[in-house]
Formats: sequence, C-alpha cells, structure tokens
Amino acid sequence: MNAINELWQEGQENQETAVLRLITAGSVDDGKSTLIGRLLLDSKGVFADQLKAIAGSKYTRAPGQEYDLALLTDGLEAEREQGITIDVAYRYFATPARKFIVADAPGHEQYTRNMVTGASTADAAIILIDASRVTDGQLLPQTKRHSTLAQLLGLRHIIVAVNKMDLVGWDERVFQRIHAAYQDLAERLGIASYHIVPLSALSGDNVVQRSEHTPWYGGLPLLSLLETLPLETVQDSGQPRFFVQWVIRHNGSGPDAFRGYAGQLQGGAWRTGDTVQVLPGGETAAIRQILRGVEAVEQALPGDSITVVLDRDIDLSRGDLLVAAADAPVARQDFEADICWLDQQALNPARWYWLKQGSRLTQVKVRAVQTRRDIHELRSVAWSGTLAMNDIGRVQLRARDPLALDDYDVQRATGAFILIDAASNQTAAAGLVRLDAAGAQPAA
Repeated sequence: MNAINELWQEGQENQETAVLRLITAGSVDDGKSTLIGRLLLDSKGVFADQLKAIAGSKYTRAPGQEYDLALLTDGLEAEREQGITIDVAYRYFATPARKFIVADAPGHEQYTRNMVTGASTADAAIILIDASRVTDGQLLPQTKRHSTLAQLLGLRHIIVAVNKMDLVGWDERVFQRIHAAYQDLAERLGIASYHIVPLSALSGDNVVQRSEHTPWYGGLPLLSLLETLPLETVQDSGQPRFFVQWVIRHNGSGPDAFRGYAGQLQGGAWRTGDTVQVLPGGETAAIRQILRGVEAVEQALPGDSITVVLDRDIDLSRGDLLVAAADAPVARQDFEADICWLDQQALNPARWYWLKQGSRLTQVKVRAVQTRRDIHELRSVAWSGTLAMNDIGRVQLRARDPLALDDYDVQRATGAFILIDAASNQTAAAGLVRLDAAGAQPAA
C-alpha cells in the first residue's frame, strides 16, 4: 500500500509540473520545424522507430548522415514533398524542470492565419531568423508580421532565435547586426523585452547545450531559457467570467430535479454564496453549489472547468455569460477592435458576419475600417478601404445583439473573438476588443 501511495503522489507531482505553451514563427525556411525536431531529439522525446522512419524517408534533405529533423513535425504529404510547413503541428515533450506544448507554425504569408491560431493559446513565441538571409540587417516581412501579431496577442515572452549561424561562420558581427535590427523592430512595435540566442538547429549548437562556436555569447542555450521563463498559469484579472457551454438537466421535473450550468471559469475566483449576474439579460442569483466533476467544492479558480448550480431558476442557455454582480461589464453593440483578416475573400462592409465570443454566437457588421497596419513601415495608417488576407487593422463593429465586452489586454475571455463568413463558414478574422479610456456607450 505504501508503494501505491508513493506512485500516486509522484503522479500528482508530475501533473503539477508547470506547462509552457510556445509557438515557433518566422519566415519560410528559417528552420522552425528543424528546431522543434532538435528540441524533441535532444530532450529524448523521439522514439528509435521514429528516427529510423525519417532516416529512410524519400523526402529527406539532410546532408550526409544527419537526420532531417523537420520530418518529425511536417506530417502532411504535401509538406514533405515541398519541404515547407502548411498546417500547425503540435508536439509535446518534457524535461525534469517543465512540460512543453510546442506549435510549429507555417512561414508562408498565405498561411499567416495558421500562425494566429497557434499563437492565440501560447505563452511564448520563438521568432526564428535565418542569419544567412539577413546579413545586411534587413529583416524579412514575415518576421515583422509575426512579431507584430505576437505583440498584439499579448504573448508574455518573445525569444528571437538567430538560426543557421553555422552558414555565416558563427560571425559575431552578423549576429550583432541582426540584434540591432530586431531591437529597432521591438521598439517600434512596443515589445518591452525579448531574449535573443544565436544557434544552429541542424547541428544543435546553443539549442540544448552551449556551443563552443559562440564564446562571445553570454546567455543561456535555448532549452535552458525555456525552462526558466516565469509563467502565469492562468490569466487572473480579478473579474470572473463564465460562458455557459452546456445546460445539464436530469431527474426531469421531480422534486430532486437537477439543473446546472457547465463551462470554464476565467479571470477570477468564485465561492459558493457569491452573487452573479447573467449577461446580457441582467438577472442576478447566488451560487448555491460548485461542482468539479461530481465533487462539490467551496471555491473555483481561474481555468477550472466546473458546473454551477444557482439558488433560483433563470432562463439560461449556451452562450450566456455569468459575471460577478459587483463588476459586471456594460452590454454594448458598438465597439472597436483590432482584427487580422484571414479569409481569401476581402472584408465586405456591406455583409453580416457571425461573431463567436466564447460560446456566444451573434452577427456583426464592420461599420468602418479606421486604420491599417503597414507591415513595412511598422505603423498604423489611416485607411478607409477594405482589408485583404493577412491585413491587420482597427475597425468599428456593430453587433446585432448586445455583448458583454472587456478590453483584450484586461480580460481575454471576453476580449477575443473570431468572425465567420456566413456563406462559406470560413473563419474570416481574429479580433481583439479595444475599449477606449472613457468606455463605449451602452447599447440602446
């Protein structure tokens, strides 16, 4: 019995190991897939049969006896044929210090929407730069675009991996020119801090172990840096937000009938007895019971998936929002947002689009495009036209129904949304709510 208890305790400790979610981004052929493959290989996250499979692959492009590590993440046939990444590939590995969920995002401009998808749940971004292609210090457009998106999405940690340093002879001057160029980019984008590492994903220099080729580099190798990044496990703004995902009913209408509302709590903690308000309806009730699975608990924390039982019956359905009655946001129909347009069909202000916020679905129109981000000049310019695929702009929207909104920088649960083309059902845009200091006017 003691042995079983020890194993259980070890399992509990392993579950509590911090998890870092990260994404690799950058331009085409910067080595994103190869870098993830190297991290998997050197952290013992690859099985022998996987190595045997990629060694015998007809698509291998590795020189000599080297493994083509990109094949560990590029799983689609088209990806292997072309030697590019098309879809986001998620891989998992762990070290004694931390667990990792890493997303390999495409570098091609037409697949920027895939990068947005991967970055939306990430804690950190690794922006790769091919040292052999920017020896003049001019960063590529996708490096600028992905850095812009990482900053807009509020990723807490940005790591610049200057890859393929072996192709430039580990020249410190090349690294310093790239460092200066990215420093200028960071200042213009408002990126407060970042880490920069010279490395070679193919050979493994400065990926897991410090390289003898860079005596002039005094920082940590990449994996050690990832293991020591400070993490906030769940965003806690002190303002609980709870989208109803499912209404649970059983025992019919009998005296012991059960009605609960399932979802994931975001932003703040709840305790039994707290008063909550339903939005957009405005009714209030007290929390009679909180269930985590089938276990009743006194308190729920941000990130907990729970079922809430209220002290009185209220007409609630999927998409309704429960908030603390003391800090309920004002429901509104008109608001501003930064959006990244993801559809091949350009934005059409005359059309209605579906807006999905949490589990809530309603329709919106884009009333006006105010600014458009110039990816080369790295600034927003006044714009009255439309937005095409991969454009980033500030827009004014009007919703059919009142929405409970928070600024994205304060509360992501109610500050993020996607737009869906009603005709094609394609995801048209990813949006971040931006509320001005005075706040928008309540909906009439």
